Amino acid sequence: MPFRKIINDPVYGFITIDDELIYQVIAHPYYQRLRRISQMAMACLVYPGAVHTRLHHSLGAYHLMGNALNELKGKGIEITPEEEQAAKIAILLHDVGHGPFSHALEHVLIEGFEHEAISLMIMKELNQQFEGRLQLALDIFTGVHPKKYLQQLISGQLDVDRMDYLTRDSFFTGVNEGVIGYDRILKMLTVHEGELMVEEKGIYSIEKFLVARRLMYWQVYLHKTVLCAEQMLQRIIKRAKFIKAKSAGPLDDFINQPIQSITLEAFCKLDDIDVLSAIKSWCDHPDQVLSFLCRGIINRQLLKVKYFGAPVDDAFIKENLDACVQKTGLSYEDAAWLVFTGEATSSTYNFEDEHIHILFKDGSVKDISEVDNALINQNMRGKVKKYYICFMR
Repeated sequence: MPFRKIINDPVYGFITIDDELIYQVIAHPYYQRLRRISQMAMACLVYPGAVHTRLHHSLGAYHLMGNALNELKGKGIEITPEEEQAAKIAILLHDVGHGPFSHALEHVLIEGFEHEAISLMIMKELNQQFEGRLQLALDIFTGVHPKKYLQQLISGQLDVDRMDYLTRDSFFTGVNEGVIGYDRILKMLTVHEGELMVEEKGIYSIEKFLVARRLMYWQVYLHKTVLCAEQMLQRIIKRAKFIKAKSAGPLDDFINQPIQSITLEAFCKLDDIDVLSAIKSWCDHPDQVLSFLCRGIINRQLLKVKYFGAPVDDAFIKENLDACVQKTGLSYEDAAWLVFTGEATSSTYNFEDEHIHILFKDGSVKDISEVDNALINQNMRGKVKKYYICFMR
C-alpha cells in the first residue's frame, strides 16, 4: 500500500506527504523544534493572530514546492523522482536553522551566524544521520546541482518560500494587502535555458506579488510597534549577556558561554519557550534596565517609537535621554539602553542580484522591470530607508 499522510492546513487545506523519507525528516526532533519557533517574532503584539510557527511555514512552502514541480513536469520539463524528493526535503529544511523568535534574535544569540549557515550545518548533520540520503537535497540547497531552477524555487526573487510567507503572514495577521495570486504564479512558471522564468501571461501576477511584498514589509514586518518590540527583545538578550544574568535551561549557555563552546546539539534544544521563560524570570531582576525591558515585553508596555525621513535630530535624542535619567535615576550610560535610534530599510525588487525573467511567446526574455509599461521599474531601484527612535513614554 502506498505511503500517504495528510496534514490539515488553514491556508491551503490538505497537505499530502506521500514519501517515507520526507515523513522521517518531518518527524525528526530537529524539525519538530520548529513548532516552538515563532514565524513572526513580536508581530503578535500588534496583530494578535500572528502566532503561527516556522513549522507552519515550512510545511506550506513544501506544499507550494510540490505544486510548482508538478506544473513544470506538466510542461515537459524533466524532473526525476529523486530530484523531486530532494527539492521537497530542501524546502522543508530551508529554515531549520532559525533560532528563537526567528529573525528578531538572529544576530543576537549567536553573533556572526546567519540562519542559512546554521540550516546548512543541521542539514549536513541530518544527512549523516540518514546515511547520506539527503545529499541530493544538500546539492540543490547549496546550488551545486546542475539544474539551477530547482535552487531558484528555494531561494530567489520568486521562490516558494516568499510565496508562502506572504500568503500565510497576511492570512494570520488579517492584512489583505499581502494577499498574492500564488496559484496563478505557479501555473505561469516555466524553465528556459536552465533558469526559472514566468510566462508572459503572468506579468501582472508578478507585479502584484512584488507590490504586496513591499506593503507587507512596511505595514507588518517593519511596523513601528513591531520594530520597537523586537528591538526591546534584542536588548534584553544583549543586556543579559552584558551583566551575565543567569537563566535556567539551555539559554544560559548562550548568555554566559563563548560562542565557540556552543554545539549544534545545544542550539537545537533552544526555542521560544526558553527565552520567554527567562524573560518572565528577569522581570524581577535587580538590574533595573533588564527588568524594565522584560516587564515591557511580558505586559506589552513598550517604549514609544517614532519614524523619520532623515536621521533623528541629536537635540531630540538628548532631550529624551535627559527625561529617562530624571524619571528612572539611571546613569546616562544605562539610559542609552532605553533611548536609542536606528534605521529600517526595505526594497521592492533587487535589481542587482537575482532577477525575475519573463518569457514571451516569441521566445524573447525580459526582466520584469523592462516589460512595456512596467510597474516595477528603474525608478524603484534602491532601498526605502526610514530612521527611528525608541524612548520612554
